[in-house]
Amino acid sequence: MLNKRLLAIVLSLCLIAAACGNDDDGTAAVTAPAPTAASTSSSTEDAPQQAEPDDGEPEPGEAEPDEAEPDEAEPGEAGPAPASSASLDVDAVLAADLSACGPAPTGEALKIGYAADFSELGGFVDIPGSSAAAYFAELVNCVGGIDGRPLELVVRDIEGDPETAGRVAQELLDDGVTAILGPAFFDVNQAILQVTAGHTPLISVSSTEPLLADPAQLSLLASFTDTAQAKAAAQFAVDQGWQTAATFSVPGPYFGYVVEVFTEEYEALGGEVLGDYPFVPAETTDFSAQVNEIAALDPQPDVIYSALLAFQAAILGGQLDEAGIDAEMLVADAFTATGGYFIDGVEGFFHTSHTFPAPDGRMVRFLNSYEQAKGTALESDSYAALAADAILVIAQAVIDTGSLDPVTVGEAMIAGTGVDGLTGVLAYNGGGTPNTPVYVHQVVDGGPSLAAVYEVFE
Repeated sequence: MLNKRLLAIVLSLCLIAAACGNDDDGTAAVTAPAPTAASTSSSTEDAPQQAEPDDGEPEPGEAEPDEAEPDEAEPGEAGPAPASSASLDVDAVLAADLSACGPAPTGEALKIGYAADFSELGGFVDIPGSSAAAYFAELVNCVGGIDGRPLELVVRDIEGDPETAGRVAQELLDDGVTAILGPAFFDVNQAILQVTAGHTPLISVSSTEPLLADPAQLSLLASFTDTAQAKAAAQFAVDQGWQTAATFSVPGPYFGYVVEVFTEEYEALGGEVLGDYPFVPAETTDFSAQVNEIAALDPQPDVIYSALLAFQAAILGGQLDEAGIDAEMLVADAFTATGGYFIDGVEGFFHTSHTFPAPDGRMVRFLNSYEQAKGTALESDSYAALAADAILVIAQAVIDTGSLDPVTVGEAMIAGTGVDGLTGVLAYNGGGTPNTPVYVHQVVDGGPSLAAVYEVFE
């Protein structure tokens, strides 16, 4: 996913171009000091909501692990039903009325730490993520807790710094947490893992970095990986009958890696990549040279694929149109992370995403419940939902084992065969990545429209 330097540039551009908010909905990409600790008794509803960031990326020279081929799923279906005979009633939790709760749970508390990054970069996901997690814990306790245990969320700010992240991790262990929710970026998660040392589970709320999916360290992701979304994009392109493609990439992780995976998968499925064209993430604003080369191709590409940032994708799409190149635009999840739905010129674009805001779905019900209860909206909707899902994975392991021991719970999380959450069914089946779907959206009338859903089984 996006590295910190590039994301800083992107966020600055978003502020200038109003890509991360507009006057109509009252949102804005701003950062303010956040509390260094929070619990279910001190919510974070006053923290500013931010636009979504992309996740951590591999260290240079490190390879991504392989993943299985994607299979298309029916829209709205997220996989097999949970196998556990007992589980938390998620719908009852989402329907809880905080003004009319049942008797408070009285058992030994399940403590979950959130090593949240409230810095200028990480705050774009962890401020709304921690607010969502705290509110979800309130709802859980309102309906009786986890098997009669109160759920206590301990949120501490890692300040975007690996050294601080390691210190915070130790503080959370000293507080007696059973598991830790982790931030987005690879370096700070690595600092936390050095402290947990395989003895306390870490589940990263927003990262899609495959190297963090390491069961040996009790380290898990809450969503799919970059490998998965690139393979799903290739399958989608072939399913649409797009026989030829052109790609835009830069060597290295994320911007280069997703294109490499896409190209390999697309050509294995019978497609042909006619050419790959360079660009500088967050800097290139004129693609005329690349567009002229594409215009000279025979045949012309049916689709353009890249991890282009949203504003760059819009510029490229406009220049392709001006050159008379009738190619579809298909981009990775950097599109939504960099304010795609607040930028002009992206109508009709396709992009991969982590979930879909179905009007009657659990994610939308949760977001609506939060807004009604707190008087403000959670802007990073998919990451807010992933925070709740990460809590559900931990809670289900506690229910299954009847234990609060971190190793016991972590091993049960990894062995889990399905937790039915807000974004879908999270099934680890012995791995560190859940078999969650890759969603493909199309921008229709300025909003997301569901184009396809692909399951990725490891």
